[in-house]
Amino acid sequence: MDPNAGHPRRWGILGVLVFSLLAVVLDNTILNVAMKTIADETVGLGATQSELEWAINSYTLVFAGLLFTFGVIGDRTGRKRMLFIGMLLFGLASLASAYAQDPMQLILARAAMGIGGAAIMPATLAIISNVFPPAERGKAIGVWAGGVGLAVAIGPITGGLLIEHFWWGSVFLINVPIVVISMILISIVVPESRDPKPSRLDPVGVVLSIIGLVALVYGIIRGGELATLASAEVLVPTLVGVAVLGVFVWWERRIDHPVFDVRSFSNVRFSSAIGMMGIVFFAMMGGMFFLTFFLQIVRGYTPIQAGALMIPFAAAQLIFAPLSQRINERFGAKLSATVSMVVVTLALGSYALMDMNTPILLIEVIFFVQGAAMANIMPPATTAIMESLPREKAGVGSAMSNTVRQVSGALGVAVLGSVLSSQYRGGMEPALAVLPEGVRHAAGESIMATMAVVQELGAKGQSLVQPAFTAFVDGMHVTALVSAVIGLVGIGVVARWMPGKPSSAKHAEQKEPVLTSSRG
Repeated sequence: MDPNAGHPRRWGILGVLVFSLLAVVLDNTILNVAMKTIADETVGLGATQSELEWAINSYTLVFAGLLFTFGVIGDRTGRKRMLFIGMLLFGLASLASAYAQDPMQLILARAAMGIGGAAIMPATLAIISNVFPPAERGKAIGVWAGGVGLAVAIGPITGGLLIEHFWWGSVFLINVPIVVISMILISIVVPESRDPKPSRLDPVGVVLSIIGLVALVYGIIRGGELATLASAEVLVPTLVGVAVLGVFVWWERRIDHPVFDVRSFSNVRFSSAIGMMGIVFFAMMGGMFFLTFFLQIVRGYTPIQAGALMIPFAAAQLIFAPLSQRINERFGAKLSATVSMVVVTLALGSYALMDMNTPILLIEVIFFVQGAAMANIMPPATTAIMESLPREKAGVGSAMSNTVRQVSGALGVAVLGSVLSSQYRGGMEPALAVLPEGVRHAAGESIMATMAVVQELGAKGQSLVQPAFTAFVDGMHVTALVSAVIGLVGIGVVARWMPGKPSSAKHAEQKEPVLTSSRG
């Protein structure tokens, strides 16, 4: 196949890849809407806030830890084969998640889903890079991102519909028919491709990265549970995690076939794009975690209503993601990404001004604006990352960008979830003083735990409702400000290091790499 012509069925192949990705993205957005129900002791599993954080993070940490390895295995053994196997694993793990009997079973099943997801995601982008010529690759990635936006858009409303009409496990069971159809289409439509010079595997790097990330995230989540950073239960795993990740970086620099090539960060286009992507996902995933409880518990919306309220955020991405490449080409990556980061940061900061009386229309407008700004960040960043590496290393490039996204998202849920938990516990201490000492600690862990106690106490517990709402909103304000500060860091990264617009149209036409220009 001529690399400049592309595969004759490339747009059909792209459609199959986007559909295959639907289950992976859909599942994460559906889970957000289902969290309150899963936390319910009567109709759910009675999961605590920390267990819910682990239900999210067990998936993302396994996903991130194996992305690079599965990208390399796909480059070596065949990307179509890896995509097919990933879909099969994801479908089986979805079944296990749907029928989990307790929070720990759900956490383990979600980790198994992460294995399947790690095989799927890098294969899709690697196949896109293989079947599309360079001139069309940016547009194809824009369509791919638009497909992700579609899944994000329909996820919350689908989750709400399922939760209101079926049991909580249906939010995982919905993946199974998508997986079956995807596997049939993949076998018929998608061509096989391999890297002629594949990288070697790095099992030591994989083990170090997973141990380091799990220990770090455990320490952060435990800190939120205990509302202190001084406990040995918090400090020991956190410091062990940091130390192991330090060894991981040393190991990756030392070997010639690293699982995560930290030397790639010397490329300014690569490092600025991947840094911006990581910061956005840190703030976004952490923000989505507290917004779910704000809408369903504090504002009193049903799951389907809460899902519908999230549509403007996702719809904006669906609308603007395919257009982002054009904006990026016209104004340059530096200007368009910096403006987008400013808008995202302002949106995150605006959550610190929301309360129980904020007009829902205003919240919807903020969701839409934030989604539109994020749509103009992700595709250009993904394209910059993919184009910074040789074409035959497409699986590696895809895995590196997705690793940073997933790790950042997991850290966002852990850090911002722990900030929220700590702030909430502190705000509820005076109101919970009337409860027996054995109940007090559990009731103060989260607003869900407090509401469970309120339900048990009946009329006597009603005095806890208003303090719980106030403590949660106050905690949400602090959490929103922390995420906005992270956004400010992102603005600085982009404004300082993201390459500017090519100095002339001639350079752009010749497709000269512009990695050092600071204008734009």
